[in-house]
Amino acid sequence: MASLFLPDYMFDKFSDITPEFLHSIGVKTVLVDIDNTLAPYEAPDPNMRVIKWFEDLRNAGIGAALMSNNDATRVRRFNQSLRLPAYFDCKKPSTKSYVDVLNRLKCDIADTCVIGDQIFTDVLVGKRLGLRAILVPPINDKKTFFFRFKRFLEKPFIAYFKRQQVRKQFLQ
Repeated sequence: MASLFLPDYMFDKFSDITPEFLHSIGVKTVLVDIDNTLAPYEAPDPNMRVIKWFEDLRNAGIGAALMSNNDATRVRRFNQSLRLPAYFDCKKPSTKSYVDVLNRLKCDIADTCVIGDQIFTDVLVGKRLGLRAILVPPINDKKTFFFRFKRFLEKPFIAYFKRQQVRKQFLQ
């Protein structure tokens, strides 16, 4: 059960996830969260780093879609210059929107991964579908009680993941 809450990989920021890395683990499609993964909630448009990252993925033959729990206005505005398949109001960790995008894009579970900043939404939805999950820290987290509590609950899973990584390195 705990494995549903453990990412397969962690990076310091989305742009550290290179096409070369994705190719090395056999990923052909990424399903990416927007808010606090690619941009702060208050940033209506992607910055040049986001645009370049998706351009690099596209040039490397890696497909992408945006998957957000935010509303249609936010997602459409953010996606205006990116022109990616984009899903809003996904209700993560519900798998419905993810199953839909996997079918529409004809993605294979074995070569698709999710990228996001939250264990109880992004990682969990990916793991529920058998996808690999990549976790990045939030860019600029909300300070509400709900988000602080959720981040508190994530800490043991992140600590466990990091301990496992240290063990793997030690055994190599």
